[in-house]
Amino acid sequence: MSPPHRSGRDDRSVPTARVAGSAFAGVVELFGFHPVDTVAKRLMNSPDTIRTRGVSTAVAMEGYSRIIFRDAHGAGALKKYTSLFPGLSFAAGYKILQRVYKFGGQPFVREAMEKRFGSRVEKVVGGDKGKTKMWLHAMSGAVVGVGEVALLPLDVLKIKSQNNPEALKGRGLLTILREERLSGLYRGAGWTAARNAPGSFALFGASAFVKERVFGLKNFNDASFSQNFVASAAGGIASITVASPLDVVKTRLQTRDFGSGESGYKILQDLLKKEGPSALFKGLVPKILVVGPKLVFSFTIAQHMISVLEQSMNGRKP
Repeated sequence: MSPPHRSGRDDRSVPTARVAGSAFAGVVELFGFHPVDTVAKRLMNSPDTIRTRGVSTAVAMEGYSRIIFRDAHGAGALKKYTSLFPGLSFAAGYKILQRVYKFGGQPFVREAMEKRFGSRVEKVVGGDKGKTKMWLHAMSGAVVGVGEVALLPLDVLKIKSQNNPEALKGRGLLTILREERLSGLYRGAGWTAARNAPGSFALFGASAFVKERVFGLKNFNDASFSQNFVASAAGGIASITVASPLDVVKTRLQTRDFGSGESGYKILQDLLKKEGPSALFKGLVPKILVVGPKLVFSFTIAQHMISVLEQSMNGRKP
């Protein structure tokens, strides 16, 4: 069985291009979408049911405002806006490293899997090179998603600063590391991995599907900005929807005080008992409508910048 199709030297990104392109995407995403991420996290973490039958729109909006803006509820527009930037330093470290690792690292994992398992995957899918490529993109995405757990401490601190700032009040990073140790900062690692694996599988898999089947691209680096955008949109929506239930549990688990012994299973059990199965998709619509564009935007920027940089480094005109 021949190895999966390669479209030449340009099918492989230059490592520098991968890092630079994904880091640029992380920086742009951070400053453009951090407030949006805060809104989604606070909505997911809230156990309150705001929008119910008989509740007027005005009352519902008042409830959402209290959840989203917290102490800044009732303040002026500027103070409300700045209240959506808690933990910016933690977010900066996490987001940029995450994007470099995820968007820049996935191609390395895909190439390694292609070299080792490509012929087997091609055999399983009946010799279809296009399907082989899509599956390798999806599977490598899942692997990278699980490995993303290594960055969990920064994510935990970011989420706590967004939802439970009292747990961090008066303590710097070194103090938190000394007092809580890594065991506390890696709380929810299992749930994070369980969420990331299918989420990243869907992100990279759906994106590859659109490029391969919809646009008929053999070399994904030849995709135009608009093609990258459409593929990223498909991947982003699929990823958010698939990961939503576990994301809700993960967010609530990480928001608890460091000393809390409540497990993810207990949170899930209480959530289903008190709020019902629909609570597993709390914040899904806001995430798709608001957080979704953040993921789509950063994924599009990363793919396009990596492509442009690598083509320039390979002596091709972008």
